[in-house]
Amino acid sequence: MRYLLLLRQLLPLGSRILAAVIGGYALTALVTLALSLALPWVGVGQAESVLASTIASFLIYAVVIMGVFHARSALRAWTGLLLLAIPCGLIIGASSVSAVL
Repeated sequence: MRYLLLLRQLLPLGSRILAAVIGGYALTALVTLALSLALPWVGVGQAESVLASTIASFLIYAVVIMGVFHARSALRAWTGLLLLAIPCGLIIGASSVSAVL
């Protein structure tokens, strides 16, 4: 019984840690890629957009980790990560389609 209570407390924490480390890294990589592909559309040079998005990725990763631990539950943290990944995926997809055309 005591172990079940301990597991019940540690499971959400472990899920948040996984969301922060693995999900945060994946989201940061997506945002960095999306920024480096989107900034040339607004007139920024390609090298400058890659440099700016890479520098911004350090701040983005820190904010994502804080957001994961600020969420009310682990489920909300995972949901937030997935919802933030959708626009990045759309930007990356649109960029790959425009590169083919």
